[in-house]
Amino acid sequence: MTEQAPHRLYLREDQIPTQWYNLRADMPEKPEPIRLPNGQVAAPEDLAPVFCDELVRQELDDDTAYVDIPEPVLEMYRIYRPSPLCRAYNLEKALGTPAKIYYKFEGNNTSGSHKLNSAIAQAYYAKAQDLDGITTETGAGQWGTALAEASAHFGLNLDVFMVKCSYEQKPFRRNIMETFDAHVTPSPSDTTEIGRKMLAEHPDSSGSLGTAISEAVERALNIPGNKGRYTLGSVLNQVVLHQSVIGLESYAAFEELGEYPDVVIGCAGGGSNLGGLIAPFMRDKIKGVRPDTRFVAVEPASCPSLTRGRYAYDFADTGRTCPLAKMYTLGNGFLPSPDHAGGLRYHGMSPIVSKLKHDGYLDAVAVKQTDVFAAAVEFARLETILPAPESAHAIFQAVEEAKRCAETGEEKTILFGLTGTGYFDMKAYDAYNRGEMSDHVPTDEELEAGFASIPHIEGVQ
Repeated sequence: MTEQAPHRLYLREDQIPTQWYNLRADMPEKPEPIRLPNGQVAAPEDLAPVFCDELVRQELDDDTAYVDIPEPVLEMYRIYRPSPLCRAYNLEKALGTPAKIYYKFEGNNTSGSHKLNSAIAQAYYAKAQDLDGITTETGAGQWGTALAEASAHFGLNLDVFMVKCSYEQKPFRRNIMETFDAHVTPSPSDTTEIGRKMLAEHPDSSGSLGTAISEAVERALNIPGNKGRYTLGSVLNQVVLHQSVIGLESYAAFEELGEYPDVVIGCAGGGSNLGGLIAPFMRDKIKGVRPDTRFVAVEPASCPSLTRGRYAYDFADTGRTCPLAKMYTLGNGFLPSPDHAGGLRYHGMSPIVSKLKHDGYLDAVAVKQTDVFAAAVEFARLETILPAPESAHAIFQAVEEAKRCAETGEEKTILFGLTGTGYFDMKAYDAYNRGEMSDHVPTDEELEAGFASIPHIEGVQ
């Protein structure tokens, strides 16, 4: 069937996965456990004030391979899933490559990205716990948009702290969140103690995901009657678990095609879409079924946690209020430049993705934003989808892989994740089209300033 592969392959609705897949269960060595600032391993009761009870269980469960998807979540999934596995025939032709390029398109929903896969789950668990409200952060706005939709569906109040540079660059993202009745605040803000502290230290701060997380956690802990919780759109084990629906659908679609990817590529900021996409394929690699499959994480050169960061325990937020995770990090105090990498401007990386990288299962590359947008524009003109800047990182690397195949004559099968659309990123596209976009690559000195904020835990690191 491979030669007649459709431009877009949609699975049937009854092929939507009914269970999420937990890759940790099959990893030879588990990711390091979450720890408290004193070095002790975090227990469920330590996380319960911040996260919903079921999400805490999922976060700490390294052994259960498959987790049932609740029916109310599946009911919402059916509105926009399965998402298509697409063949980039026009891109292949333009590159003159013998490679086959496939992409899993997650932008075909109102939120415009993969984020809805976890937002629905997290909002459902909050409602099932009889909470009144939830809080979150958002970078480029995709996560905030998705959670606003999910919160409206389940009848929850939502406070969103949006990274200030994105708040200013992408007002229409904010408008969508507000359409779904979410309250959106630019971060850092003067509405929280942590925000006021950050503004005092950096009055002109453009914000960061780490700061927005701190503000959202503080707000959640102050919702009356213990009726609030915090939700996170990436990084955490629970989010990677929910995003496994992407990889599971991709896996089933390749089975229908009689194909299997030689290379799997995903953009990487916090790591959830990448972790979800690669999950079932990485399982095959780990178990020796497909040991030669390559996995590539693509991150912005402006925020290079995987390629230039340190593998260490670090706080998940700039305010240092959250527990610590063992991850590739630039330091919780690292302040990324206000470029258009959007949701990829987080100082750390998923513990799962970090462990896979550290143990040699995963490669990583960092790309400048002008190169990313060049790939985005070429893809848009050929494949008629305007990609999100985040997604375009994966497009860039897929093109590089296909070009190498053109040189070597190898007929590799390439899969990348097209995580969302860029229709609310037009300020960035305008800057690129006008030749006004610049690249910022942090110096070693800038990175050292961030590394200085990584805590030392006696007996651990």
